[in-house]
Amino acid sequence: MDFKHILSSLRRSPTGAILVALQIALALAIVVNSLYIVIQRLETLNADHGIDVPNIFTIGWTVNGDRFNGEATMREDLAILRGLPGVVAATVTNALPLSGGGSSSTIYTEQNEKGKEGQVNVFYTDEQGARTFGVKIAEGRDVDAAVVRKPPRNTSSFPPELLLTRDVAKELFPDGSALGKTVYTSINQPATIVGIIDRMHGSWPTWDHFPNVAIAPEIPDEQYARYLVRTEPGRRDELMKAAEEALSKVENGRVILKTRSLEYVAASTYADDRAMAVYLTVVIGLLLGIAALGIFGLAAFNVSTRTKQIGTRRAVGARRLDILRYFLAENWLITTVGVVTGCVLALVLGYWLSTTFELPRLKLYYLVGGALGLWLLSLGAALRPARRASLVSPAIATRTV
Repeated sequence: MDFKHILSSLRRSPTGAILVALQIALALAIVVNSLYIVIQRLETLNADHGIDVPNIFTIGWTVNGDRFNGEATMREDLAILRGLPGVVAATVTNALPLSGGGSSSTIYTEQNEKGKEGQVNVFYTDEQGARTFGVKIAEGRDVDAAVVRKPPRNTSSFPPELLLTRDVAKELFPDGSALGKTVYTSINQPATIVGIIDRMHGSWPTWDHFPNVAIAPEIPDEQYARYLVRTEPGRRDELMKAAEEALSKVENGRVILKTRSLEYVAASTYADDRAMAVYLTVVIGLLLGIAALGIFGLAAFNVSTRTKQIGTRRAVGARRLDILRYFLAENWLITTVGVVTGCVLALVLGYWLSTTFELPRLKLYYLVGGALGLWLLSLGAALRPARRASLVSPAIATRTV
């Protein structure tokens, strides 16, 4: 293939080729980064959270009047919930997983904020917290019910035992097991790690430390407390109604506000991610469609304006395959210029997104896949005009003389 002849033809009429190359470059830069964001969102939505999400529901409530008696009232409610047939476990907690709201803390392997540190999403629960979440304790044991207590309000207490997820345990003790080790809060309160949770996601899906979770055996303050109930598979909706009715019959100084499944809570939290994934998917489709139309339009225009030249080449011995290869090669050159420019723009855009919105850096294999995809798209878009060019009869040269 004589690329010099192709370049000469493009130089005589460069505007269309330049515009299509720029269109391809912008499409590649935007599509690759958008696709990367969409896949990240989908991975987050479909991730294994380590929690029995389908079989958990939460009950919100508030204190009403002087009859509320702190821990005693919450224990009374939990006894009612645990006594319902079909309930696996129930607990009181300060926050909900996958809800977008909760409490975080920094723990250290040494006193005075020294040693390794780990950011953790802390869930304060009673002795049934781990069972209610449905997490798997891979090492050690569950918390001891004897250490569970409700501290006085506005005190800086911390329970003596902790369950940690494997992710944060490895951060704190990368050279060995964290089981049995002591960690400290920023004010030197010690806690022993009695169990390692295999996997559990916390409250904030977009947090860098999403899998870093601690379950602390402590009754939370009633200002933040809500009940969490785990049921036997398939009985969640039935027991949501039964639990609300059972608690409503007891007047102990608290009022039930609302009952929601954890699936509903998670879906509300992920609503923006779903909307973004749909929006970016539509944008990707539109950009690829526009790019394909631009490539097709340029190829069709070049064929229509070069009909006499094509007929002349056919008359002097060029085969249909030669004509087909010529226009496909011309399209490949334009696409390659656009792809190379687009790779640079994609890296720049990816860097800006990662620094501005704290997103992970664009993986290079997305860039390679995007470049190959656009080459194939370009080939498909230009194939029909190129085939039409190859069908031009040699007689066209004589008709136009």
